[in-house]
Amino acid sequence: MTVTAARNDLRSRMVAFRPPWQRATLVPYVLVGPALLCLVTFSVLSILVAVVVSLTNLDIGGLANYGQVRFIGLRNYQTMFGDPAFWEALGNTAFFVIVGVPTLVIGSLIIAIALNFSRSWIFRALRAFYFVPAITAIVAISLIWGNLYNSQFGLLNYLLSLIGRDPVQWLTDPTIAKFSVALVAIWRGSGLDIIIFLAALQAIPPEYYEAASVDGATEWQKIFRITVPLMRFAIFFVTVTTLINWMQFFDEPYVLTRGGPVHATTSMSLYIYQQGFSYNEFGFASAASIVLFAIIAVVTGLQLRARLGGDA
Repeated sequence: MTVTAARNDLRSRMVAFRPPWQRATLVPYVLVGPALLCLVTFSVLSILVAVVVSLTNLDIGGLANYGQVRFIGLRNYQTMFGDPAFWEALGNTAFFVIVGVPTLVIGSLIIAIALNFSRSWIFRALRAFYFVPAITAIVAISLIWGNLYNSQFGLLNYLLSLIGRDPVQWLTDPTIAKFSVALVAIWRGSGLDIIIFLAALQAIPPEYYEAASVDGATEWQKIFRITVPLMRFAIFFVTVTTLINWMQFFDEPYVLTRGGPVHATTSMSLYIYQQGFSYNEFGFASAASIVLFAIIAVVTGLQLRARLGGDA
């Protein structure tokens, strides 16, 4: 063995036996550093601050004079669990989740499949049309749907009058208002989910469908035996993110009904907002936000565990 070969062999052995922290470069840490910094600053620290504030009596006066802020332990949580408005907001949030999440996920999947497999130029043009609600400002959406739902001169009641039906109190009837608000959120959130499903559909190799056609499979068999199983990861991702978004349901109840009528559309997020910014009870609002965070964490954890268990 020559001297050069011996040196190269010795150098390779030294590199192989270096500890991981000596072999690794700083490039990956530099790249992920800003994202980790933002995550810690705006997520982890915010949660810790909310936990601390929830154990105090912080209100608008405490912001002006921190000497008035006192540690009160779990009193905010005790008061919150004894508040009927809290349980009503929690029940409303559960209603919105039960109605909105399956409708949005299944409806978006059906529309995405129809848009992907259709050869008509009209359906291809509709791909951009369905994404418009996702990029439309909530203020514009509230103005449009507010006029549609207007009980006196709204378009929906006008169409009902053409067939001899009485006007419907879309936003003033407690039961109907829940479905009306949920419908707006479903319409608004469908665009992003459709785009995600379309991306997953585009990734499925067409050879699978060609082989199924040779074997005599019908279109329905292709959808349920090829499309849906190969999209399970996209379906799981959309379901988790949609569930989290609906458990934080805020925009539509706030802009359309302000939580009314008689708190029928007050979600947990809107309840937290009202306690914090309407009643200036920041400690109480922080306690409610911690409870909502815990519920979301538990539900998401159960979904992830069920998903991992299913793969195993």
